[in-house]
Amino acid sequence: MAVKIRLTRMGRKKKPFYRIVVMDTRAKRDGKFIERLGVYNPMVDPPEVTVNEERVSYWLDTGALISDTVRSLLKAKGIIYKRYLKKKGLSDGEIEEEMKKWEVLQIEKRRKAEKKAEAKKVKEEKEIVVEEVEPEAVEESDKPVEEVETEAAEEADKPAEEEKAEPENSDQVKEGAVEDQPAKQEAEPEKEESEDSDNKEEKE
Repeated sequence: MAVKIRLTRMGRKKKPFYRIVVMDTRAKRDGKFIERLGVYNPMVDPPEVTVNEERVSYWLDTGALISDTVRSLLKAKGIIYKRYLKKKGLSDGEIEEEMKKWEVLQIEKRRKAEKKAEAKKVKEEKEIVVEEVEPEAVEESDKPVEEVETEAAEEADKPAEEEKAEPENSDQVKEGAVEDQPAKQEAEPEKEESEDSDNKEEKE
């Protein structure tokens, strides 16, 4: 019979809690298990893992398979590394010294990971602040303040000057048109009078 060390789910919805168990590979995921080896609680920080190391080693020595999740949990507890040291033939004293070194390395790794996560969080907060400020930012100019104010005043005066200029031009055009019309009308009677005088002379 092939067996596997794996997790079975317990707990309520959105509050998972797992058992580390030995099961027949043909059994259902959360079905009947052969032996419970420990528990895994991911709802605390850091996640809590409790394992019976001797029974885990026993089942691994008998050829039990192991799921990827359980392997990562055992690796984090140092059980996988300890079994590696035993296979190398180290004595109990040497294994104990190596495990102390391993624990120190794990502490340093956790500290580095925490610092990295904190730095990332600070960076994300700064980016959020920048995004909130940017839409309200005023466009900067290299020109002196006095020059900018003068240009703004000139721009404000331009529409007023153009409005004044338009009525003057339009009145001039209208007055010119009115003055030209009587001149033409006056000139036409003179032509008629000259034509009449010419006709009279021809009759005489």
